[in-house]
Amino acid sequence: MTKPPLTLYLAAPRGFCAGVDRAIKIVEMALEKWGAPVFVRHEIVHNKFVVDALREKGAVFVEELDQCPTDRPVIFSAHGVPKSVPAAAESRQMIYVDATCPLVSKVHIEAARHHEAGMQIVMIGHAGHPETIGTMGQLPKGEVVLVETVADVATLAVRDPDKLAFVTQTTLSIDDTADVVAALKARFPAIIGPHKEDICYATTNRQEAVKAMAAKADAMLVVGAPNSSNSKRLVEVGAKMGCSYAQLVQRASDIDWRALEGIKTLGLTAGASAPEVLVNEVIDAVRARYDVTLEQVETAVENVEFKVPRVLREPA
Repeated sequence: MTKPPLTLYLAAPRGFCAGVDRAIKIVEMALEKWGAPVFVRHEIVHNKFVVDALREKGAVFVEELDQCPTDRPVIFSAHGVPKSVPAAAESRQMIYVDATCPLVSKVHIEAARHHEAGMQIVMIGHAGHPETIGTMGQLPKGEVVLVETVADVATLAVRDPDKLAFVTQTTLSIDDTADVVAALKARFPAIIGPHKEDICYATTNRQEAVKAMAAKADAMLVVGAPNSSNSKRLVEVGAKMGCSYAQLVQRASDIDWRALEGIKTLGLTAGASAPEVLVNEVIDAVRARYDVTLEQVETAVENVEFKVPRVLREPA
């Protein structure tokens, strides 16, 4: 049977960012240095395939520090942790390695600097997300208040409207965040923003690539996990930019082929914690059903690399 023709637009950049790549390397290097098991507090990154692969190598994933024995190393996830977590590890005399993405650490430092200057911090982020919990946990309770939407800004109660600064979660929608920032500035004209944009380069670049291909794609697939903030934002950006159908898939087996019936063009991208092997799996599945013409939509070239902590580069 003749396969129907399909133009497959492949977004670039897509997939792993430097922070995710570094976090995975940290777990792998910890296993090489100290042997299995190595404990990891929370998923190192939000991707089941990655977590399962590390689990097979000897990583043990736990939710809280008290689930870890004191005689084995523990790694903190790329999303960052409240200050209380490394403090607890030190009090238990544990070996720990912090895999927090340097761009998340930058937000932590920023919040601390504003706090020292007597400011209360407004964080734009998603309630319950590990990165939000980690950033808010850098300062004493009440020093960071959370807003998610423009509507939240209207009801926000602050200590002193003239002594405010804001930070943002690094994986948000650029456009939605801009609306919230505008609302904050309109209500609190004295509010101070970040020295440099908090939304990370990888989040921005992946969203821009989606914008470039969304309008010409009949449908779009985003490879990523349902608990991955940046992956979910890619789906939202695609829909907002005119793609009539955008679907988040963890693996090729998750694709709803019935929803793709009759399409002539398909966009494909991956969230910052999704490995390229899963993108290739989706491409193979599409090729099995369509006569594919592959076109890359490139909007940026990334060459960022973050060093792993010194403790992993030193001899055991």
